[in-house]
Amino acid sequence: MDSGYQKYTKDLVSIVTPVFNGGYYLQRMLDSILNQTYPQIEMILVDDGSTDDTVQTAQRYQQRFAERGFGYRIIQSAHKNASAAINQGLPYVTGEYLIWPDSDDILELESVEKRVEFLKKNPQYQCVRSLSYYFDPDSGESRKAEEQIGDLEKESLFWDILEVKTFVCCGCYMLKSEHFFSIYSDRHIPEYPVGQNFQMLLPYMYQHKCPTLREALYGVCVRKGSHSRRKLTQAEEELKYLDYENLVDEIAGICGIHDKKSLSRIGCWKARRRYSISVKYGRKKEMLYALYQLFLNHGMTKTLLIEAFWRLWDDFFH
Repeated sequence: MDSGYQKYTKDLVSIVTPVFNGGYYLQRMLDSILNQTYPQIEMILVDDGSTDDTVQTAQRYQQRFAERGFGYRIIQSAHKNASAAINQGLPYVTGEYLIWPDSDDILELESVEKRVEFLKKNPQYQCVRSLSYYFDPDSGESRKAEEQIGDLEKESLFWDILEVKTFVCCGCYMLKSEHFFSIYSDRHIPEYPVGQNFQMLLPYMYQHKCPTLREALYGVCVRKGSHSRRKLTQAEEELKYLDYENLVDEIAGICGIHDKKSLSRIGCWKARRRYSISVKYGRKKEMLYALYQLFLNHGMTKTLLIEAFWRLWDDFFH
């Protein structure tokens, strides 16, 4: 159990948000927190070594949060990455419920209230998620969803999240803190240059079912200059793939995944990604090795085999 932190404030929702150079968009997110219809919230904002006016923008909200009766904490740390910033905030979580929206996104007015209400009415669940919508921050116009919605009837989401069959959109999920910190008793998620949502969600989803509210209660800001949408060089992209593989291996260990079938499925996940990036950059040897790994892990599909055959055929004769 979460030694020393077993007691959580009943009904309180803790919000942990990492931010790096987000001063321009942070105001809108903080406004959306202040406008929540739910009355019991603590905001834990972690600045990841910003060099713009992020901290000054955050400080201007201290009085407004106090007047609203919401807890408000600003934590400043050296720049590293989002998962490291999350770790700076987790020790301060005291709420019964936990969410971690991005600093440039927004929560609809009843986003917190409706999720808490669901969990109170359905105590058999330890988490819940909502749908989201995507918008342009300057024009306000709708944008195409960047993730698959998946089968909304499903509640066992570990594999669907890992295999990109459903969304990991961070601000959509609400977890019960007690169960989250029974997984991370040291209040520390694995730190990688990638992720934070995989770290937060996958071990939890491995243990708990997560139903979906059929309402778009979270708005995702789609801006070209954001870190997650920045165009990567080949070397950066290949390193990102490797970081994700190492992260998933660590998560598998946290979950206690040791059975052959599950490990084979993770092997397939890796091999499909390796196949995709090797095709993108014309690395034929790596492509063939990825196909071999898929074959060994029983993940070779007829469609993929035909696609690979025609790629090699085209390369051979051209």
